[in-house]
Amino acid sequence: MVGRILETDACIAEGAAHLAAAHPRFAYALAQTGPLPLRRQAGGFTALLDAIVGQQVSVAAGDAIWRRMDAAGLTTAHGILSATVEEMRAVGLSRQKASYAHALAGAGIDYAALEIAPNDEVIKTLTAVKGIGVWTAEIYAMFALGRADVFAAGDLALQESAKVLFELEARPNDRILRQLAENWAPWRGVAARLLWSYYHIIKSREGIR
Repeated sequence: MVGRILETDACIAEGAAHLAAAHPRFAYALAQTGPLPLRRQAGGFTALLDAIVGQQVSVAAGDAIWRRMDAAGLTTAHGILSATVEEMRAVGLSRQKASYAHALAGAGIDYAALEIAPNDEVIKTLTAVKGIGVWTAEIYAMFALGRADVFAAGDLALQESAKVLFELEARPNDRILRQLAENWAPWRGVAARLLWSYYHIIKSREGIR
Protein backbone atom coordinates (compact mmCIF):
# COMPACT_ATOMS: atom_id res chain seq x y z
CA MET A 1 0.00 0.00 0.00
CA VAL A 2 1.05 3.62 -0.52
CA GLY A 3 -0.17 4.87 2.86
CA ARG A 4 0.30 8.38 4.21
CA ILE A 5 2.43 10.85 2.26
CA LEU A 6 4.57 13.35 4.16
CA GLU A 7 3.94 16.64 2.40
CA THR A 8 4.29 19.37 5.03
CA ASP A 9 5.89 20.14 8.38
CA ALA A 10 2.46 19.56 9.92
CA CYS A 11 2.55 15.94 8.71
CA ILE A 12 5.91 15.44 10.42
CA ALA A 13 4.63 17.05 13.61
CA GLU A 14 1.58 14.77 13.61
CA GLY A 15 3.73 11.67 13.26
CA ALA A 16 6.19 12.85 15.90
CA ALA A 17 3.36 13.52 18.36
CA HIS A 18 1.96 10.03 17.74
CA LEU A 19 5.35 8.40 18.34
CA ALA A 20 6.01 10.45 21.47
CA ALA A 21 2.61 9.54 22.92
CA ALA A 22 3.07 5.84 22.19
CA HIS A 23 6.74 5.43 23.08
CA PRO A 24 8.29 7.24 26.10
CA ARG A 25 11.82 7.02 24.68
CA PHE A 26 10.71 8.86 21.55
CA ALA A 27 9.12 11.51 23.77
CA TYR A 28 12.48 11.86 25.51
CA ALA A 29 14.34 12.19 22.19
CA LEU A 30 11.83 14.66 20.75
CA ALA A 31 12.17 16.90 23.80
CA GLN A 32 15.86 17.22 22.93
CA THR A 33 15.65 17.50 19.16
CA GLY A 34 12.71 19.87 18.88
CA PRO A 35 10.63 19.99 15.64
CA LEU A 36 11.80 17.54 13.00
CA PRO A 37 12.68 18.45 9.38
CA LEU A 38 10.48 17.46 6.45
CA ARG A 39 13.47 16.77 4.18
CA ARG A 40 11.49 16.28 0.98
CA GLN A 41 13.40 16.38 -2.28
CA ALA A 42 12.60 16.16 -5.97
CA GLY A 43 12.44 12.63 -7.34
CA GLY A 44 13.19 11.11 -10.71
CA PHE A 45 16.32 10.06 -12.54
CA THR A 46 18.48 12.91 -11.23
CA ALA A 47 17.79 12.06 -7.59
CA LEU A 48 18.84 8.44 -8.05
CA LEU A 49 21.88 9.36 -10.13
CA ASP A 50 22.94 11.75 -7.39
CA ALA A 51 22.59 8.93 -4.84
CA ILE A 52 24.86 6.71 -6.94
CA VAL A 53 27.44 9.48 -7.31
CA GLY A 54 27.46 10.02 -3.55
CA GLN A 55 27.98 6.37 -2.62
CA GLN A 56 31.11 5.79 -0.49
CA VAL A 57 32.53 9.30 -0.95
CA SER A 58 32.39 12.39 1.23
CA VAL A 59 29.69 14.98 0.67
CA ALA A 60 32.30 17.44 -0.60
CA ALA A 61 33.74 14.93 -3.06
CA GLY A 62 30.28 13.93 -4.27
CA ASP A 63 29.32 17.57 -4.80
CA ALA A 64 32.50 18.25 -6.75
CA ILE A 65 31.92 15.27 -9.04
CA TRP A 66 28.31 16.32 -9.55
CA ARG A 67 29.35 19.83 -10.59
CA ARG A 68 31.73 18.40 -13.19
CA MET A 69 29.04 16.03 -14.44
CA ASP A 70 26.56 18.88 -14.72
CA ALA A 71 29.04 21.00 -16.68
CA ALA A 72 29.63 18.06 -19.04
CA GLY A 73 25.91 17.41 -19.57
CA LEU A 74 26.03 14.11 -17.71
CA THR A 75 23.15 14.55 -15.27
CA THR A 76 20.37 13.37 -17.60
CA ALA A 77 19.56 9.88 -18.85
CA HIS A 78 20.24 10.97 -22.44
CA GLY A 79 23.59 12.47 -21.47
CA ILE A 80 24.67 9.32 -19.63
CA LEU A 81 23.60 6.99 -22.44
CA SER A 82 25.46 9.14 -24.97
CA ALA A 83 28.70 9.15 -22.97
CA THR A 84 31.52 6.65 -22.98
CA VAL A 85 32.95 5.14 -19.82
CA GLU A 86 36.09 7.20 -20.39
CA GLU A 87 34.07 10.42 -20.52
CA MET A 88 32.31 9.55 -17.28
CA ARG A 89 35.59 8.63 -15.60
CA ALA A 90 37.04 11.96 -16.74
CA VAL A 91 34.56 13.82 -14.51
CA GLY A 92 35.41 11.69 -11.50
CA LEU A 93 33.19 8.60 -11.65
CA SER A 94 34.79 5.23 -11.01
CA ARG A 95 34.39 2.58 -13.67
CA GLN A 96 31.89 0.82 -11.39
CA LYS A 97 29.80 3.95 -10.84
CA ALA A 98 29.87 4.72 -14.55
CA SER A 99 28.42 1.25 -15.06
CA TYR A 100 25.74 1.92 -12.45
CA ALA A 101 24.86 5.28 -14.01
CA HIS A 102 24.51 3.67 -17.43
CA ALA A 103 22.31 0.91 -15.98
CA LEU A 104 20.04 3.48 -14.34
CA ALA A 105 19.80 5.56 -17.51
CA GLY A 106 18.82 2.50 -19.52
CA ALA A 107 16.43 1.03 -16.95
CA GLY A 108 13.37 2.82 -18.31
CA ILE A 109 11.90 3.44 -14.87
CA ASP A 110 8.46 5.04 -14.92
CA TYR A 111 9.04 7.59 -12.19
CA ALA A 112 5.48 8.89 -12.36
CA ALA A 113 4.20 5.36 -11.73
CA LEU A 114 6.39 5.10 -8.63
CA GLU A 115 4.47 8.03 -7.13
CA ILE A 116 1.39 5.82 -6.74
CA ALA A 117 3.03 2.40 -6.46
CA PRO A 118 2.89 0.43 -3.17
CA ASN A 119 6.02 0.70 -1.03
CA ASP A 120 7.13 -2.87 -1.70
CA GLU A 121 6.78 -2.34 -5.45
CA VAL A 122 8.85 0.85 -5.29
CA ILE A 123 11.67 -0.98 -3.50
CA LYS A 124 11.47 -3.95 -5.87
CA THR A 125 11.55 -1.73 -8.98
CA LEU A 126 14.51 0.30 -7.84
CA THR A 127 16.63 -2.54 -6.48
CA ALA A 128 16.25 -4.35 -9.80
CA VAL A 129 18.64 -1.73 -11.22
CA LYS A 130 22.35 -2.50 -10.94
CA GLY A 131 23.95 -0.26 -8.32
CA ILE A 132 20.78 0.53 -6.36
CA GLY A 133 20.52 -1.33 -3.07
CA VAL A 134 17.75 -1.52 -0.52
CA TRP A 135 19.10 1.46 1.47
CA THR A 136 19.12 3.74 -1.58
CA ALA A 137 15.65 2.59 -2.62
CA GLU A 138 14.24 3.18 0.86
CA ILE A 139 15.84 6.62 1.10
CA TYR A 140 14.26 7.49 -2.25
CA ALA A 141 10.86 6.29 -1.05
CA MET A 142 11.20 8.30 2.16
CA PHE A 143 12.42 11.61 0.80
CA ALA A 144 11.52 11.74 -2.89
CA LEU A 145 8.15 10.03 -2.55
CA GLY A 146 7.41 11.12 1.02
CA ARG A 147 6.34 7.69 2.23
CA ALA A 148 5.49 8.00 5.93
CA ASP A 149 5.96 4.34 6.80
CA VAL A 150 9.23 3.44 5.05
CA PHE A 151 12.29 2.94 7.27
CA ALA A 152 15.89 2.51 6.08
CA ALA A 153 16.94 -0.05 8.68
CA GLY A 154 20.34 -0.59 7.07
CA ASP A 155 21.42 2.96 7.88
CA LEU A 156 24.31 2.91 10.36
CA ALA A 157 23.34 6.22 11.97
CA LEU A 158 19.82 4.93 12.62
CA GLN A 159 21.23 1.75 14.12
CA GLU A 160 23.60 3.64 16.43
CA SER A 161 20.92 6.13 17.45
CA ALA A 162 18.48 3.33 18.28
CA LYS A 163 21.18 1.57 20.33
CA VAL A 164 21.74 4.66 22.49
CA LEU A 165 18.12 5.81 22.74
CA PHE A 166 16.71 2.40 23.65
CA GLU A 167 19.77 1.45 25.74
CA LEU A 168 20.50 -1.71 23.75
CA GLU A 169 23.56 -3.81 24.54
CA ALA A 170 24.79 -3.72 20.97
CA ARG A 171 24.07 -1.79 17.81
CA PRO A 172 21.14 -3.55 16.10
CA ASN A 173 21.73 -4.88 12.63
CA ASP A 174 19.34 -4.35 9.72
CA ARG A 175 17.14 -7.33 10.62
CA ILE A 176 16.84 -6.52 14.32
CA LEU A 177 16.20 -2.81 13.76
CA ARG A 178 13.59 -3.58 11.10
CA GLN A 179 11.78 -5.81 13.60
CA LEU A 180 11.98 -3.13 16.28
CA ALA A 181 10.63 -0.53 13.86
CA GLU A 182 7.49 -2.56 13.24
CA ASN A 183 6.24 -1.11 16.53
CA TRP A 184 6.49 2.41 15.06
CA ALA A 185 4.08 1.90 12.16
CA PRO A 186 2.46 3.77 10.49
CA TRP A 187 5.02 6.51 11.13
CA ARG A 188 8.31 4.70 10.60
CA GLY A 189 9.54 7.41 8.22
CA VAL A 190 9.04 10.00 10.96
CA ALA A 191 10.73 7.70 13.49
CA ALA A 192 13.75 7.65 11.17
CA ARG A 193 13.85 11.45 11.08
CA LEU A 194 13.67 11.54 14.87
CA LEU A 195 16.45 8.99 15.23
CA TRP A 196 18.66 10.88 12.76
CA SER A 197 18.08 14.14 14.65
CA TYR A 198 18.84 12.41 17.94
CA TYR A 199 21.98 10.90 16.41
CA HIS A 200 23.35 14.39 15.76
CA ILE A 201 22.80 15.22 19.42
CA ILE A 202 24.52 12.14 20.79
CA LYS A 203 27.44 12.54 18.39
CA SER A 204 28.08 15.97 19.86
CA ARG A 205 28.37 14.58 23.39
CA GLU A 206 31.82 13.86 24.71
CA GLY A 207 32.67 10.18 24.61
CA ILE A 208 30.11 9.17 21.98
CA ARG A 209 31.70 7.69 18.87
